[in-house]
Amino acid sequence: MADGSNRQTRITSSHWGAFEVDVENDHIVATRPFLCDPDPNGIPDILPAAVHHRSRVARPSIRCGWLEQRDPTGRGTDDFVELPWDEAFDIASQEIERIRQAYGNEAIYGGSYGWASAGRFHHAQSQVHRFLNCIGGYVASFGSYSTGCAQAIMPHVFGVNFLTYCYEHQDGWQTIHDNTETLVMFGGINPKNSKVSMGGVTEHETAGWLNRFVANEMHCINIGPQRTDAPDCCDWLPARPGSDTALMLALAYVLQIEGLSDTDFLDRYTVGFDRFLPYLMGYSDGQPKSPDWAAAICGVAPEKIFELARRMAKTRTLITVAWSLQRAEHGEQPYWMSAVLAAMLGQIGLPGCGVGYGYGAIGGVGKSLIGLRGMTFSQGENPVQAVIPVARIGDMLRYPGQTYDFNGKRNTYPDIRLIYWAGGNPYHHHQDLNALHDAWQKPDTIIVNEPWWTSTAKRADIVFPATTPYEREDIGRSNLDDYLFHMPQLIPPVGEARDDYSIFAGLAERMGVAPDFTEGKSAEDWIGTLYEEFRALAEDKGIEVPDLPTLKSENWVRLPILANGPNRTFLASFRVDPERSPLPTPSGKIEIFSDTIHSFGYDDCLGHPAWLPPSEWFGSANEKFPLHLVSPQPGDKLHSQFESALADVAGARPETLVMSPDNAAARGLSTGDLVRVFNARGSCRARLSVSDEIQSGVVALPTGAWFGDPGGNIDQDGNPNVLTRDVGTSRLGQGCSAHTALVEVSKLEG
Repeated sequence: MADGSNRQTRITSSHWGAFEVDVENDHIVATRPFLCDPDPNGIPDILPAAVHHRSRVARPSIRCGWLEQRDPTGRGTDDFVELPWDEAFDIASQEIERIRQAYGNEAIYGGSYGWASAGRFHHAQSQVHRFLNCIGGYVASFGSYSTGCAQAIMPHVFGVNFLTYCYEHQDGWQTIHDNTETLVMFGGINPKNSKVSMGGVTEHETAGWLNRFVANEMHCINIGPQRTDAPDCCDWLPARPGSDTALMLALAYVLQIEGLSDTDFLDRYTVGFDRFLPYLMGYSDGQPKSPDWAAAICGVAPEKIFELARRMAKTRTLITVAWSLQRAEHGEQPYWMSAVLAAMLGQIGLPGCGVGYGYGAIGGVGKSLIGLRGMTFSQGENPVQAVIPVARIGDMLRYPGQTYDFNGKRNTYPDIRLIYWAGGNPYHHHQDLNALHDAWQKPDTIIVNEPWWTSTAKRADIVFPATTPYEREDIGRSNLDDYLFHMPQLIPPVGEARDDYSIFAGLAERMGVAPDFTEGKSAEDWIGTLYEEFRALAEDKGIEVPDLPTLKSENWVRLPILANGPNRTFLASFRVDPERSPLPTPSGKIEIFSDTIHSFGYDDCLGHPAWLPPSEWFGSANEKFPLHLVSPQPGDKLHSQFESALADVAGARPETLVMSPDNAAARGLSTGDLVRVFNARGSCRARLSVSDEIQSGVVALPTGAWFGDPGGNIDQDGNPNVLTRDVGTSRLGQGCSAHTALVEVSKLEG
């Protein structure tokens, strides 16, 4: 659409949804919300500045110290020299081949986090992994920083893939609205977080549904350290971070002593309650898990615990658990214990009841759709068998050859000599960034495809400038959404940027594997191929999808895949007949006690859920660092994307630290003060906001600020991961422990 000038308006899609884009003179000049989105977010507002920002990588760049001496120790401090594409391709391909010949493909780590683009073909993770598989494979990773711990524990409990459970088998919002009477939200349901999703969700509905729940007289209870983790219409029950398992145990204790447990359900649908009960009642360790016991841990009054337990037993109750709870030491425990608590209520398998995970974590959880997958660029087969838990990359680099436990297996960290990263920023999502920076100096070579000079790009040896989604054509489609978009190329590539496919095709040609990587197809050819495969899958399900020329002309279409009614209630068929529809657990039932986990012999993850105090938490009485830090997702961007442009906005940096009034007064602090947040691992600047919507003893600092220069006394923009601990959740899950961190805060003078 044109407005009479040379300004053109198109609609495109992203991980934060669809939006309109105005282009003039090959520049993005404005954005507006998509008309079909009832609750659009403001992330696209910064897009015009970000796409054309001075921090864009203009040309292929190689770090001077590496180019001259192959010195790995200058990462993060060295200058870069720009080279022509052909020369940079030659240098990179020769180095990759050198590593392969000298150390084997087991010395290559293929890093990618998959959030680079919502487009189905230009999916960075698929691109880099396909290329590496074409040349003999790479060391891969398991899980994600968001859900890695849950992905390890929940198959032991329910026998299902955790993400499939989240995305495809949980009740939709309408089912919850029509059936649930009490919604108990451990960690809240935050509409801010649900504004983003892998591939994007077009209609942001979470806040609207929660308001409708309350209007329908549903009792919605937000349990956690921040009121803002759920809308104001929900009740807030403040609880200390890391203490949810203790609270769940106390609720279970009340159910048991007051005869409110559903013993028939426990007998028919679960195994191991008899082996868990002695721990719950204190027979095995001398400590009953009573409300009085839990109150000292979680800060919730005993009478509140009794009241909530009775209400949960007498009403149709859905327990939801935020992903954030398992991003902490012993993060397996609240996930496992929430399943046990739901089983004791006996409502699992009923519409709007039982237990659910990840509502509000991303958009799309809660949207009921007919499953329709497709449009995936094949990564091929990886000949290398080595896999590490994704959050253990720092340990892998620090301790090559060292053994470690993971989910019942004893593995060995590989000796990584080359990292190829595309589509992510580990200096955003990893913990203890100062320690990661030191470990990052150890590989021979690090190659990065990146549009901006991020913290990761600055710590690479070879940087290839990559296009943003607005500089290439693609198809926008999420498995959690009922919209389909043609994503047109809106502007020419900035500088000499190329898309990942072109970059890897250039490397593949020099390494003699171009036919395997490209199969003789251009990017446009592949988009057409993937789209036709998707149309064929849809046709098999009786779903009409327009041909590609029609989609290009119309820009977007809504697919008829909404599923009405309670068709996705988790374990509904299991509840009807557990003998004919057993779970894929060893027992075929919900495992309250797991003989499998018990056989591992882990002291940090027993055979049943338990309260295991973290090494750093609110209750550890640390006088030097007395405040518990939580680091939620940012609201102004997706992870760390567009951070360089946001940093230019007056007053936007450093990030805002939220603190309770009593904690602020004790330190002589006021809203607006610049403060230093610090512990033994590092320190950062922040701008203080004093609020009564956070629990005393807790401070919150969102993630997303780019990690600064190494060796400085303080991270200037407020990255909380200079403060967080780089330890696994347990030997079972080995997920990240971002929410297990103590800090102190002081006014920043001068």
